[in-house]
Order: sequence, then structure tokens, then C-alpha cells
Amino acid sequence: MTLQGRRAIVTGSNSGIGLGIAVELARAGASVVLNSFTDRPEDHALADRLAAEHGVPVRYIRADMSKGDDCRALVDQAGGCDILVNNAGIQHVAPIDEFPVEKWDAILAINLTSAFHTTAAALPGMKARGWGRVINVASAHGLTASPFKSAYVAAKHGVVGLTKAAALEVAGQGITVNAICPGYVLTPLVEAQIPDQMKVHGMDRDTVIREVMLVRQPSRQFATVEQIGGTAVWLCSAAADQVTGTTISVDGGWTAL
Repeated sequence: MTLQGRRAIVTGSNSGIGLGIAVELARAGASVVLNSFTDRPEDHALADRLAAEHGVPVRYIRADMSKGDDCRALVDQAGGCDILVNNAGIQHVAPIDEFPVEKWDAILAINLTSAFHTTAAALPGMKARGWGRVINVASAHGLTASPFKSAYVAAKHGVVGLTKAAALEVAGQGITVNAICPGYVLTPLVEAQIPDQMKVHGMDRDTVIREVMLVRQPSRQFATVEQIGGTAVWLCSAAADQVTGTTISVDGGWTAL
């Protein structure tokens, strides 16, 4: 398929899942805006590299997703978009009675409230053009829970709820709103954790991945950023015109348990 002529914004996309989605959208022909809260030469160099590799316009816009004004300004500075991917997110692990209030506030702001702001800013243009795709990167934790991740689980459940409400509001206007719910994905951040887990548990790489890190993922295999990106591209295709207000799990069977 081709997304030539479509404009995409992917929040939190200078690494990991967000970058994987941005790459696949660019590969499919969309112009792409990358985003994070930093404004380093390497951020802009990354955009230049993607543009050269895929022959589409790619640029980087700094915006702090913890700030509503920044979220809305991102959409404005990009000149609107046809495809909005709300991916930005952070994590903190602690018991509820010890959970730092500032971490709770930050996780809710970045993982959930940012998606409200960017969606609100993007929808008027999508409505005017009669076509749009909003793709929210939720999580298996948007459908189930784990202990010590109260803020993350609450935020991701909120993302799923926001997805459903927004989809109903724009149904029949050529706009779909869906959530992708990944399980454990092999990102650079996760890759960096593997050697430490090997030392702690005295296991080789394959065993620690299978028996410790992926114990809740029945396939015992990580999802890849390419698979998440491919799912996003499919949601932008004509085949998915009637797929809206739902979640697509890419979790190796985690939420089937």
C-alpha cells in the first residue's frame, strides 16, 4: 500500500516503538514529523536520515508531552496531520502507598492527557478533509494489570477509553481511532536490561528472556518495533476503513490468558 500524500505525526518517536512506527509510515510513503522533548542535533539528523532513506519529507519538532500547550503547538507547527500516532510514554514502578505523587502526575500527563490534547488539535483538520487516522499506542496494561504499575495501568486503561469515545464522536466522517496494545517489545531500552537480568538470575540470554522477562507473554518472544509499525500502517489502509474504536493486541497471547 502507499500513504503518499499523507502527513503523519508520531509523538515520542526518536527511539523505540515510536521510531519503529515512524520508519514504517515513511516506508509506506507518508511524510513524517518526529517528536520528543529534546532538541539535539542528533534528533534533527535522525529526521534527515529517514528522509534520505525513504524519499519522503521528515522533520523533527521538539514538544514536551507533559504540557498541554506543547502538545497542541506540535500539531500546529506540523501544519496539521492526516495520521496522528500518540506514542509518548514513561514508566515508574512502586507500591501505591509509596508511589511518588510527581511521578503519578507525570505519567498521567504524558501517557494519557497528551493524547487528549493532540487529538483535539488534529481532529478539526481531519474532519475538514474527510479522512484521518488516530492511532493510540496503549499497552497490554491497557487491558489487564500488574502490581506496582498503578499510574501506568491507569493511564493506559484511560487511553483505551479515550480511543473508544473519540471513535464514536467521529464515526462516519472518514476518521478512525484505534489503539495498539503491545506486550513486551524489543526496544533499545529493553535490550539494555537483558545483561543485568542475566547477572541477577544467573541465566543465559535466551533463558532469562523466556523464563523471566517474557514469563507473561505465552509466545515467549518479543514483539518487534517493525511489527508494531506494520500494524499502524495497516490501520491507515483502506482495509481498515471500518476498524474503529477497538484495540489490537500485539502481545504474543498475553491478554488471551
